Amino acid sequence: MSTLRKGLQAGLKTTWTLGKIIFPITLLVVILQHTPVLPWIIDLVAPLMGLFGLSGEAAIPLVLGNALNLYAGIAGILSLELTVKEVFILAVMLSFSHNLFIESGVAMRVGVKLWIILVVRLGLASISAILINLFWKGGSEIAQYGMAPAPEAAPETWGGIVLLGLEKAGFGVLQLAVIVIPLMVAIQFLKDGGWMHKLSSKLGPLTKLIGVQPNAGMTLATGLVAGLAMGAGVMIQAVEEDGVSKKDATLVLIFLVSCHAVIEDTLIFVPLGIPIWPLLLIRVVTAFVLTMAVAWFWKRAEQTKEKGVVLHGQ
Repeated sequence: MSTLRKGLQAGLKTTWTLGKIIFPITLLVVILQHTPVLPWIIDLVAPLMGLFGLSGEAAIPLVLGNALNLYAGIAGILSLELTVKEVFILAVMLSFSHNLFIESGVAMRVGVKLWIILVVRLGLASISAILINLFWKGGSEIAQYGMAPAPEAAPETWGGIVLLGLEKAGFGVLQLAVIVIPLMVAIQFLKDGGWMHKLSSKLGPLTKLIGVQPNAGMTLATGLVAGLAMGAGVMIQAVEEDGVSKKDATLVLIFLVSCHAVIEDTLIFVPLGIPIWPLLLIRVVTAFVLTMAVAWFWKRAEQTKEKGVVLHGQ
């Protein structure tokens, strides 16, 4: 019973911590969606689309996906007639940078600086789009979509807009709680039963590859499967209880902002008629290469600093 109680307490604490980020941001973005703000941002971004090999109207799903989530971005794509290449570029860009407000807020709660998160996510989205546009000469046929989202009636009054925002924000926190609380209980059972150490050792080769300690392995696995918010939730507990260093927390979050929820975030693009395996491969390879490079430079910087301290001491 002690294990269950501790797990429930950890789950509720994590839900409360992340809910304080998710609720207000979701409410704000839903309200902004029904004001001239998002259309103004879309008009502002549209001239830049040619740089990524996209038409001006492709700014619509890009802004929606970044401000809201992948599903909003996909709904935007489905409202447009785009080529397979354009849809693939949008899919890659949105895979790297979606739900920016909430996921950046969650990552910051772990202690990663906002500028790092934004540079990594927006940088990867932009560079990948430019490279795909330069090197892929195919995909000029019009994309054939296999689904359409259910139409959602727009609220007609400010009261209705705020109510919709509260509903979506509350549902977002509820969804989080449904996943986080059982997850934290399961992790507590694994810890108390001695299985966490065994599991971390199994993930050792993966953590070693990206330059972090094995005690960050559970966070890595959770984020890869369940998403950035869930991975950050586990990381918050790991930093507080398992002694995960700030360096390891930053490296794992860099990996996860590049590549998280790989199953769900890949499969939802299937109905858009684009090649899925290249999309998955781009995300995974990029995450490994980027994190390994950051870890290498970080280690070199630490070694240089240590040498400087030794020389200064002499």
